Amino acid sequence: MKRTVKQKSIKLLDTVALREDLPGQKVRAGEVGTVVEILADKVFEVEFCDESGQTYAELALSQHQIIPLHNQGKPFKMEMART
Repeated sequence: MKRTVKQKSIKLLDTVALREDLPGQKVRAGEVGTVVEILADKVFEVEFCDESGQTYAELALSQHQIIPLHNQGKPFKMEMART
């Protein structure tokens, strides 16, 4: 049984984590990036940088592929999908 994940809206400059591996793009689940542009409804340009601040990937990702990491001081609550 799959559960639906209720997610807060994602905004420009939010810090997000990737939910899934994208081998063709050389990024893996758990990598952290920043929303640098809102491309369409639930589609975001996310920039991934290394420790020195150099961009190594900038990708258009849909909301289901990312999860916001900051909740502005409120407890973070999320249910992961169960298979």
